[in-house]
Amino acid sequence: MTLDVETPDPPELESVDPNEYEDAEVGGDEYHRSDIETFLAEGAWEEAFEQWAADSDMAPSTWRIVEDLELIARFDFFWDAFADRVGYHAPGIPEDWKERDYHDGLDSWSVVSAINAGLTELGQIVCDVLKADYVDWESAYEAPDDLPDFDD
Repeated sequence: MTLDVETPDPPELESVDPNEYEDAEVGGDEYHRSDIETFLAEGAWEEAFEQWAADSDMAPSTWRIVEDLELIARFDFFWDAFADRVGYHAPGIPEDWKERDYHDGLDSWSVVSAINAGLTELGQIVCDVLKADYVDWESAYEAPDDLPDFDD
């Protein structure tokens, strides 16, 4: 299935310590956010979004909820030097969405799950595109000298 919607603007990345996210443990202290934001603006975001939308199972009505809640603006991308990868934090619908009357269009866990899973998939595709086609810096991590030699 294809989600036929206009590509939203890429998120503006804020200076948040990624280790504050429950789903991230990041090494290093240089997150390259300004570089990543430039890459997103130069085409990485559009390329990744189009790739994601081409295979997305998200319904247009569900996408409108994402737009209404401005969830795309809450994405975060950062460099994880220890893992030599681009990491991300995807926004999502909180578990207490019913109690909070979060959005009129949210009427089932399946819609909430579709949004949360879809945005997670989008985040991973963005990271993959950035790492494959844009990131040109090396990780500063060097393995310790006392690791075993497995070549023998």
